[in-house]
Amino acid sequence: MIRAKSAEELRGMRQAGAVVGDTLRLLREMIAPGIRTRALAKEAERFIRSRGAVPTFKGYQGFPGAICISINEEAVHGLPSWRKLREGDVVSVDVGATLNGYVGDSAITVGVGTISAQARALIDASRDGLHAAIDVARPGAHVGDLGAAVESLVRARGFDIVQSYCGHGIGHALHEDPQVPNVGDVGTGPILEPGWCLAIEPVITAGSAQVIVEPDGWTVRTRDRSLAAHYELAIAITSAAPEILSLTSRDELP
Repeated sequence: MIRAKSAEELRGMRQAGAVVGDTLRLLREMIAPGIRTRALAKEAERFIRSRGAVPTFKGYQGFPGAICISINEEAVHGLPSWRKLREGDVVSVDVGATLNGYVGDSAITVGVGTISAQARALIDASRDGLHAAIDVARPGAHVGDLGAAVESLVRARGFDIVQSYCGHGIGHALHEDPQVPNVGDVGTGPILEPGWCLAIEPVITAGSAQVIVEPDGWTVRTRDRSLAAHYELAIAITSAAPEILSLTSRDELP
């Protein structure tokens, strides 16, 4: 069931989203050649807890990390480890924080040092596909309109879209109704209403969009080991323009 959030609930969502947005800014500044992904996760957890929140992902369905860190061909759900980042890597960081019973959830993809032209174009397409969906997220639009916006932009730039993972409603739980696919047809799916909170998250690839789960049971990578990128923002549908709940604006996203 899809339930609109009250004004009080939206205040709680903004507060949780602010923790996520600030955590992502911190991690973006830390990402550099030589840093271990375990160190990024440790600092993210410390920061989230310093704000009175808890890392949503830690223990969620058994997930062992405080955040998800996916590198190069890893599309989503990468585990923090002793692995060091290297010049030219493409790193997706997904952060969730729960504060006073409300959940914030967002992700960015960052290049480590100097990256290839293809990697930069892939990152840009993932970010721009996300914002294309946000731009049409108005009352009266359909969920399918969001997926159609992502799909149109991403495919026009020559990239593919992982369809086995999608966005979702968000609020008191990490995953609520409705599902928000990153492909779709205009005019299909539930009609958006004010107060709905959605996490939109395109996961796109430079090669085949087919993915497999690694033996660790969590990390999802492209079958052909092509590069992947992942962006996510939680938004609230309002009577006017959609509100980005993570307080990470378009200009602040790398």
